[in-house]
Amino acid sequence: MRILTSGESHGPALVAIIEGLPSGLPVWPEKIDEQLRRRQLGAGRGYRQVIEKDHVEILSGVRHGRTLGRPVALRIENRDWKNWMDTMSAGEGRSDRAVTLPRPGHADLAGAIKYDRRDARDILERASARETAARVAAGALVGPLLEVPGIRVASCVLAIGSVKSPVVPDFDQCPGLEPELPFPDEASRRLAAAEIKRAKASGDTLGGRILVIARGVPPGLGSHVQWDRRLDSRLSAWLMSLPSAKGVLLGDIEEAAEGLGSDFHDPIEYEPKRGFIRPTNHAGGLEGGMTNGQDLRIQVLLKPLPTLMHPLPSADLLTKKTAKARVERSDVCAVVPAAVIGEALTSLCLAEACLEKFGGDSLLEFKRNVDGYLRQVKDF
Repeated sequence: MRILTSGESHGPALVAIIEGLPSGLPVWPEKIDEQLRRRQLGAGRGYRQVIEKDHVEILSGVRHGRTLGRPVALRIENRDWKNWMDTMSAGEGRSDRAVTLPRPGHADLAGAIKYDRRDARDILERASARETAARVAAGALVGPLLEVPGIRVASCVLAIGSVKSPVVPDFDQCPGLEPELPFPDEASRRLAAAEIKRAKASGDTLGGRILVIARGVPPGLGSHVQWDRRLDSRLSAWLMSLPSAKGVLLGDIEEAAEGLGSDFHDPIEYEPKRGFIRPTNHAGGLEGGMTNGQDLRIQVLLKPLPTLMHPLPSADLLTKKTAKARVERSDVCAVVPAAVIGEALTSLCLAEACLEKFGGDSLLEFKRNVDGYLRQVKDF
């Protein structure tokens, strides 16, 4: 399965192309729209979330509500595009939108050097996290595929700024993302709301930590045979592509790195009705590059956003003189939408692994292969 995204933050639309899905997969635009809506929720979001009301348009690869086995193209309009065009046509020339003072922590300077651009606008509009709307839509598209083996994905927020939840939840304890701050405990929600308010008042930004959990993942996705087939490395790559992500933790490795193997590794037991089981899940559902049948547990560490209302010093791309970095419209905190994006990226990685493991040009064939493998696992 391949996913390609195209479009820019200030362009007319984003487009996602998903190749490799079997035919017959049900497609519900309203469910994709629901995930796009969830991505726009959360305390600390900026004004663009008021402007954009994301809606998916299916361009190709679907007929009568089901995939055809060929690439599926999804389009999401950028409603803010009209505001840009109106501003330019009213006399604010394109040069007034130029960015020659790159923002520390963003793609502005490195991208300008790499692609030989003297206007970082050519870099930052594609580097914008707006692109993730296309990947959230793609993640929602593969939801019905993951339902076949029984995989469900949920998430929550564990930290924002200095506020860290004392609760590390199970799958069923994830609060969902209807709350403005989906912490697993109420006290952390109140503290984080105050933290965001303070950061906004001072023109600053906040990072944090999210948890993504996948339940019902069958054992045997991924492989130990080659380094690039290990699912832990592939999940890490997918989630590190999340804008502002600076670290991925699998299972309880943060504590285990300073502890003993006898405390970290999960004992194996056998019960006639349940088969091989583990009473603990410190490994986070992954052993030897493969899923082991337990919940996948993945934490992602997010840096504070690089656009500051009181910007850091920078150097002009043209004059080379020192000045304050450019201020662009941005969020104070994007940890809550990052959790939704993390769900989508995890879903896409698992869908890719399922298609590799089970194959099938049609949904019927895919189901037959999944059922056969699950019987094999049960018999083992």
